[in-house]
Amino acid sequence: MRGPHNILRLIRTGATLERTGAMAVVLDAFDAPPVLRATARVLAWPFKWLGDKGDPAMPPATRALNALGPAYIKFGQVLSTRPDVVGDELALQLRVLQDKLPPFSQAEAEATFHRETGYHVGEVFSEFGPPVAAASIAQVHKARLRETGEDVAVKILRPGIEQAFRRDIDAFYFSAWVIKTLSPSSRRLRPQEVVEHFEGVVLGELDLRLESSAASEFAANTEQDEGFRLPQIKWPLSGRRVMTMGWAEGIPLGDIAALDAAGVDRVALSERVLQLFLLHALRDGFFHADMHQGNLKASASGELIAFDFGIMGHIDEYTRRVYAEILFGFIRRDYKRVAEVHFEAGYVPADRDVDDFARALRAVGEPIFGMNATQISMGKLLNYLFEVTERFGMETRTELILLQRTMVVVEGVARSLNPQINIWEVARPIVEDYIRTSIGPRAVLRDLGNTARVLARFGPRLPGLVEDALIRQSQERNPESSRPRGRFVWGAVGAVFGGAVVAVAACLASL
Repeated sequence: MRGPHNILRLIRTGATLERTGAMAVVLDAFDAPPVLRATARVLAWPFKWLGDKGDPAMPPATRALNALGPAYIKFGQVLSTRPDVVGDELALQLRVLQDKLPPFSQAEAEATFHRETGYHVGEVFSEFGPPVAAASIAQVHKARLRETGEDVAVKILRPGIEQAFRRDIDAFYFSAWVIKTLSPSSRRLRPQEVVEHFEGVVLGELDLRLESSAASEFAANTEQDEGFRLPQIKWPLSGRRVMTMGWAEGIPLGDIAALDAAGVDRVALSERVLQLFLLHALRDGFFHADMHQGNLKASASGELIAFDFGIMGHIDEYTRRVYAEILFGFIRRDYKRVAEVHFEAGYVPADRDVDDFARALRAVGEPIFGMNATQISMGKLLNYLFEVTERFGMETRTELILLQRTMVVVEGVARSLNPQINIWEVARPIVEDYIRTSIGPRAVLRDLGNTARVLARFGPRLPGLVEDALIRQSQERNPESSRPRGRFVWGAVGAVFGGAVVAVAACLASL
């Protein structure tokens, strides 16, 4: 229930951050101003005794987020990919949240498998080992199929995870309402809609049947992509709380020492991570939206292996084109065109000045061109971008949240592999290829062909639609008028028009 009882939960959140020592760590990491530091400490200190102690063996920030629950852990996972924002030390500490959290019992895992699949573990597996990875929502066991001897990964949801997430989401909704009520200027950020979007993503992640389906679709889309591999889903051994798939043998992308020892080309791998994300987002409109180091491995030959498909992003064709044009404009340093695309897509209110917005975008882009990742302060850049969105009244676009979040995470992963990476140069070939195939002259002809096909399907209905429109117009002008005649004539016109549309569609479809 999204009521005032959540005030206590929010107080406990601040108290836990203070009691574990995470408050100071987080404020330092974000270089918070003195006024904010003092205010946060003064408000949290009196309630310190209400906070959760957490696991004393963990560093402060990791300890606090782990104690607060799965939704907070998700936030920590994102920060763990951005040492350029939170600092190397904190990012390294938070990486534990990706796949090294305390596991639940082996007995509970085996019982869940039996309830979901109808099989006892011993019936289908000759080996079923202890958990090899444990994250906020589930843990993974390595097992061996009795029938074939194939190694597989068995993912099992944590007990009670649904209830835990609902409690967190409930508190987030209340927080969003408080923020929106007390700070009218924050309404452009649409906090409640953002929480609603997050809730939808999480609920999808809590049904492993949906994850299995997403993995299957993703595999079909990417089977021809060079240097990219996905484990195969074992459908008979999967269910709502259990998913079984082929074992992904490789080196975790977070283990830089192991990658170097195996001779993996980290520069090539960093470029592959970024380019594959852009390829999947632009070409397919369906992409892995949780690409932190805990969900990625590299084979000895340098192939990228992805797993954990609980959070997948989807963007429609129009949004893909807008996104590509924005990226392409930045790559070409055509800030006027980038600004125009924002206005055309409705991302910036029409009453703002397009030239002013173009100059603001130039202030974002120019300082980072020609620089490698080590020379760019992402913290300062993100802060300035926020100022720009506020100045021009830009609202949060919920349909872009996953895309933007994943871009931040993917860039962070690429930076960890190659600190010298230049994201614009790496992105250029993927974006340019998409522009050529999806926004050029051939794309216009293809769009016309698709439009013609739709019109052809409505050809037989056109006479009735036109006649109904004329009747309504006539009745509005003269309520006494009788029904116009001529359905036969309209039918003949419709048949001819429909035939012509089909012929045009056939020609354009062959282009």
